[in-house]
Amino acid sequence: MADQTHINKSLSRRWFEEVWNQGRTRAIDELLAADCVAHGLGEEGQPLRGPEHFRRFYDQFRSAFPDVRILVQEVLAEGDWTAVRFAAQATHTGRGIGVAPTGRPINVTGMSMMRWANGQIAEAYNEFDAAALLRQITQTPPAAKLRATV
Repeated sequence: MADQTHINKSLSRRWFEEVWNQGRTRAIDELLAADCVAHGLGEEGQPLRGPEHFRRFYDQFRSAFPDVRILVQEVLAEGDWTAVRFAAQATHTGRGIGVAPTGRPINVTGMSMMRWANGQIAEAYNEFDAAALLRQITQTPPAAKLRATV
């Protein structure tokens, strides 16, 4: 079990390095199971199913942020699951997310939990700070902070 845990942690790092940082789309087919269900990336809360649907999300995001760099900050593993905490940096230079290119940099954080089976992601739950991303490219000021009064 300890060996598989180590392998799954390495596979998690490989996913972010090869798919996102290197833009190696062949790694999507290598590391994403044909019947994978990815939560948190689809429109209107719908999960993405399989590499083809993930690739649509990926292509849209990469076309908006072609220079995206993901820094994996932490990888935890237990059994078949890994949890990855990451930070993303990019420049908004394309229309892939439906917003005209602004040339503005973005810095967002996120987490992904992945269940691994036979060396591939079988299921994933993804969360990232989409509100911060949109705020950074549209320059919408952050919501007023609540202040406690005594």
